[in-house]
Amino acid sequence: MLVQKLSWVTLLLFLYQHGAEAKEKVVCEGESMCLKCDSGFIKVIKANYGRTDCKTCASGKPANQLSNKQCRAEASLSIMSARCDGRKSCTVPAVNSVFSDPCVGTYKYLDVSYECIPAKISVTCENGHSVIKCCKGVIHVHHANYGRRDLVTCPHALATTPDCYSPQTSSLRSKCDGKKSCRLCASNSVFTDPCVGVYKYLEVTYCCK
Repeated sequence: MLVQKLSWVTLLLFLYQHGAEAKEKVVCEGESMCLKCDSGFIKVIKANYGRTDCKTCASGKPANQLSNKQCRAEASLSIMSARCDGRKSCTVPAVNSVFSDPCVGTYKYLDVSYECIPAKISVTCENGHSVIKCCKGVIHVHHANYGRRDLVTCPHALATTPDCYSPQTSSLRSKCDGKKSCRLCASNSVFTDPCVGVYKYLEVTYCCK
């Protein structure tokens, strides 16, 4: 019996570690970065839109566009996290209009490392209420966003943009982490309105620890 229990523990540890194995993707400026998790949800670990070497995305480019190896868009991680964390898949254009231009005249690329983490997801449409809970263990929030990151979730005539980001991870962790259950309210009065005139929803990915 002990051997059987140990075997199950070993299997669960393997599955967790396998699910959380870091993946890295690179796309050149002007292309789109596509992240995907067949199992679990995206958690961006590192991201940079810029250039840190002379070889990546260098084909056909003149030397003066490749020489700056200290080019970093400081908001790269927060932008990628806001757009992708807690989703099964996401697509982000590697362009200045998304990340701003950290080094004018340099040909850039987007370099991202991410994990696929095991988690549960809760979606609450605007002006709605819901409860997240753990039958075993306590809540740990991985990511939360109040806004709209696709046009399919919580369908509505005012679901007019998939680019409404208002990360609420810190506030939801303060409210819910360490509890067996936590009541959520998807409301502008709670989170303020990140995109006036757009019908929003609160999405939360969490696990039970």
